[in-house]
Amino acid sequence: MKTIHVCEKTGKDGSLRLEIPLGRPEAEFDVVIVVQPKTTSVNAESPEDRGWPPGYFESTYGSITDESFVRHPQGELPKPVEFE
Repeated sequence: MKTIHVCEKTGKDGSLRLEIPLGRPEAEFDVVIVVQPKTTSVNAESPEDRGWPPGYFESTYGSITDESFVRHPQGELPKPVEFE
């Protein structure tokens, strides 16, 4: 079994037409199709849609008022591996 992932757009009539070249003329295949609407943007959902309580980010942003709070150094990343 081979999984093929394609993103296609419906036509003006709302129908989706798929053409998937498989390289085996006159052969029979069992085909399983899963249709899932594509989200147009990462920001398409609100934080509430993603499970956050309403107003969570607005109420927590900048909420650390302790003057002694310090973000400690994070260190350095290891050097990347060099390929030949």
